[in-house]
Amino acid sequence: MDEMILLVEDNRDDEALTLRALKKNNIGNKIIVVRDGAEALDFLFCTGLYVDRDPHDMPQLILLDLKLPKVDGLEVLRRIRADERTRLLPVVILTSSNQERDLTEGYRSGANSYVRKPVDFNQFTDAIRQLGLYWLVLNERPPR
Repeated sequence: MDEMILLVEDNRDDEALTLRALKKNNIGNKIIVVRDGAEALDFLFCTGLYVDRDPHDMPQLILLDLKLPKVDGLEVLRRIRADERTRLLPVVILTSSNQERDLTEGYRSGANSYVRKPVDFNQFTDAIRQLGLYWLVLNERPPR
């Protein structure tokens, strides 16, 4: 089982920026990118295009945008937390939203962390470095 990161991001520029920041910080985990909330749920619950995916191969970390097509990020988060198979997965909301209600609702819905995407690439790279260090190296995960 590969230690993977699931990146849920519909903006191709933000996706490229995130992947570049991960690579720059030597985060070598396999990165799976899905581009809307429905695809994220299909991936996690092995439905739709991902029906043949191994349901035991869960991501080590989910980086979740909020403003997504089809199913928004908060609803994806609620469904992750509502299911026994996924409720303990670390979910970091990675968004450009600066709306206080998104922050509050993110935590209320079970986010482990909420990070605003800095506009400056160097700040963003540093934020990704810190996320990677904490969630992929320092954090103790519950047993599977």
